[in-house]
Amino acid sequence: MKKTIPAMILSSVIALNLHAAENKNFDYHVDRFADIEVLRYEVPGFNDLSLQQKTMIYYLTQAAQAGRDIIWDQHGKYNLQLRHLLENIYTSYNGDRNSKDFKAFEKYLKQVWFGNGIYHHYSTDKFTPEFSQAFFTEQVKALPADKLPLKGGQTLQQMLDTLVPVIFDPTVLPKGVNQDGTQDVVATSAFNLYDGVTQKEVEDYYNKIKDPDDPTPVSYGLNAKVVKKDGKVAEEVYHLDGLYGPAIAKVIYWLDKAKQVAENDAQKAYITKLIDYYITGDLRLFDEYSILWAEDTHSDVDFVNGFIESYGDPLGMTAQWESYVNFKNQESSKRTKTISDNAQWFEDHSPVNPKFRKPHVKGVSAKAITAAMLGGDAYPATAIGINLPNANWIRAQHGSKSVTIENITEAYDMASHGNGFNEEFVIDAPTRKLLEDYLYITDMLHTDLHECLGHASGQLMPGVDPDALKEHGSTLEEARADLFALYYLADPKLVELGIIDNPEAYKAEYYKYMMNGLMTQLNRIEPGKDVEEAHMRNRQLIARYILEKGKKDKVVELVKKNGKTYVKINDYKKMRGLIADLLAEIQRIKSEGDYAAGNALVNKYAVKVDPKLHKEVLKRYSTLDIPPYRGFVNPVYNVVYDDNGNIRDITIDYSEGYTDQMLRLGREFSTLK
Repeated sequence: MKKTIPAMILSSVIALNLHAAENKNFDYHVDRFADIEVLRYEVPGFNDLSLQQKTMIYYLTQAAQAGRDIIWDQHGKYNLQLRHLLENIYTSYNGDRNSKDFKAFEKYLKQVWFGNGIYHHYSTDKFTPEFSQAFFTEQVKALPADKLPLKGGQTLQQMLDTLVPVIFDPTVLPKGVNQDGTQDVVATSAFNLYDGVTQKEVEDYYNKIKDPDDPTPVSYGLNAKVVKKDGKVAEEVYHLDGLYGPAIAKVIYWLDKAKQVAENDAQKAYITKLIDYYITGDLRLFDEYSILWAEDTHSDVDFVNGFIESYGDPLGMTAQWESYVNFKNQESSKRTKTISDNAQWFEDHSPVNPKFRKPHVKGVSAKAITAAMLGGDAYPATAIGINLPNANWIRAQHGSKSVTIENITEAYDMASHGNGFNEEFVIDAPTRKLLEDYLYITDMLHTDLHECLGHASGQLMPGVDPDALKEHGSTLEEARADLFALYYLADPKLVELGIIDNPEAYKAEYYKYMMNGLMTQLNRIEPGKDVEEAHMRNRQLIARYILEKGKKDKVVELVKKNGKTYVKINDYKKMRGLIADLLAEIQRIKSEGDYAAGNALVNKYAVKVDPKLHKEVLKRYSTLDIPPYRGFVNPVYNVVYDDNGNIRDITIDYSEGYTDQMLRLGREFSTLK
């Protein structure tokens, strides 16, 4: 599970014992278009690693990029062909690059790159081109024959007949992921995870093969596309000799090289197991790999590579390909280790029904990391925290590994200095001072608690299907983890453990969370649209629940000041009590697999938007010129060889721009046709 950066970007940084930027003049800003800003992140501490560690990181970064085409195809069956076509038009264009049509074309291409396809990375709405269909058709016809990515014996006209409606017709494949439970979410979702099947057919297929009495079930559907062949529902499994085989072969190649320079035998063992899983597609091997990976708490270099998170599947089963390459931030990991060492205390004191708590919390490990490469569904937009494995039984029996990605969080924060957000949306000077003093550390702690303890907490009742909450599973799971973190941010235990020095510091995160969930994240939504993305639904669910349930006592209010709406928290302690109530209910829903109650909760609080407030938020944001979304380019790693052809060093280059990086990736890592 992931924790994403909130839809709120503050301008404050407090003094923490974090990695300071190695280059004080480091330029975080790279590009800006549509509703997106592209940043770069620094990799502090890389030069202090051993040559063996640097070499391993290099090999893992190559594996992280080798699977890029997989996520593009998963995000839509026409994406790869479109990307090749759009990039060829861009690089071959001989006309006026300042013309209105070309500028609009360039903007569209940058959006498509950022979304790993033609759908917005957050809303999954299809991008709307601002260039004309005639301009596009003219450019396609002007391409040399060897620049036309024709498929399956297509003619140029047949390709146009297929792709023009996909780009220009808003009624053709309009939504990447549809979470509206009143519709067939499989048939109405355009992500390329299903073909020719209905939601009922998919659910019936898996219900027949699932064993409700299996205490260690595999993650059914995790690495498979469900299709209908000769009238029968079947899986096309992702593995070396199956779907995505050519890309997986390249990933395996680089993982095998990384294995040769592993830090220890435990790390070598889980890389070997991951390769075996990629070769066969056997989900039992994936579970064995996940256990070995979760139990390796000694390696400094670490990575995620595979079909991991299922946010892109409307049923929450099939995972999108992603990769993170990282190494341990030794100093900041002291904080996360303190939290994980006390995991049983937090579980035992959770405000949920005792029967839903884990009697024995096993193997919860946490660390702060420095990201070295983002790949697949983690690029260009990325999370700021991760907790894996996702399988409930593995968490219960073997534990989990939690990370907070500090250099990514730092990059977000450093790029936000002086943007005027606090002055526009925070109610008064004392609250702004509270946020300036304590939001950075409490936000970091919220990520720690969310990933390390929140996702690792609680247990399912015997026989409960992990997929019982269907399209709401991701929203409710993120809400559960957020609530756990919010509840404990206000607990004196954090002061007792020496993690924070002021028992009132939690109020900074409480205020930010309510302001974000009730108001400021609306900047990411188009007028008239519902809240779609799981993390956004989660935050609105929590905030609107607290607002409604605390209405009688005016725990939290939306108040007017000089004609503008602000969040006002009158009773932080009662707010914590409401957080406890909601946490208890959502844990019950998950533990019992109560779809009806979860569906009611999501639809009541998480989906609909107040149009008047939405309009106001958009207007106020427009005066600040703050992009709603941010993502990253990766650094480039260069190998330095000695006279004998041996690796002498690995160096980092931060200079590559967004367009150059995307075009290079298209040239060097196009593994699927």
